[in-house]
Amino acid sequence: MNAVRKFTIELAEELAADVDAAVESGAYASSGEVIRDALRHWKRERETEAAKLAELRRLVQEGLDSGPWIESNFDVEDTVRRGRARLAASRTAASCTTPAISRQP
Repeated sequence: MNAVRKFTIELAEELAADVDAAVESGAYASSGEVIRDALRHWKRERETEAAKLAELRRLVQEGLDSGPWIESNFDVEDTVRRGRARLAASRTAASCTTPAISRQP
């Protein structure tokens, strides 16, 4: 069994009221349980944030390691224009191959 240490803490009235409400609602058996659950949640959140930060750092390093930045003549408007033309052409082609549906009176 894990060793248990006892802490005495001071909470702002609003937080103390939240702890009391959690116990009074029956969600927790004691104020200590509320605090332990809050600490477990805080620890998981910190671990998740640390993992996200590590992944972001890895991705930045991957980008840096990929070589020097190469300037290009990339034109956003031209890319959008060509994309819209391709979309329109694919819609036109799709409408030509869709069989007509006739309604019987």
